[in-house]
Amino acid sequence: MKQVVAALIVEGNKILICQRTRHQSMPLKWEFPGGKVEPDERPEDALYRELEEELGIRATIGPKVATVRHQYENGNAVELHFYLVEHYAGEIQNRIFRDVRWTTREEMPGYDFLEADVAFIKELAEGKISFNLQGLKPGILFRSDRPE
Repeated sequence: MKQVVAALIVEGNKILICQRTRHQSMPLKWEFPGGKVEPDERPEDALYRELEEELGIRATIGPKVATVRHQYENGNAVELHFYLVEHYAGEIQNRIFRDVRWTTREEMPGYDFLEADVAFIKELAEGKISFNLQGLKPGILFRSDRPE
């Protein structure tokens, strides 16, 4: 199972989302910035590296918010670890995406996100996961491919 990390970069009540280009796999889908964890790399270190590469920022990686396991129809499986990022140095630059934008959690279901993110987006939009982490148990694990 591929290990992937994603950042919930929060400013006020908005969170940063990114759109893939037409030339990437799963073109034009929305996602959170982040990427694959390399062998022998800590997830937090992978996320720091990815945010520097994709957005040109040096982020303070906060607590893990959730872990999602998802299996795509083609058989590929990912374990996606979401981390809170409230502080970073540098200006956000769009280095690899088609679009980068700030949105509220309530607006997120209106975007065409990657399949692995959809259940997490629903939890965010419904307020079951809060940005301030009050009452949140870090490391929640849920499957995004569970039957509704």
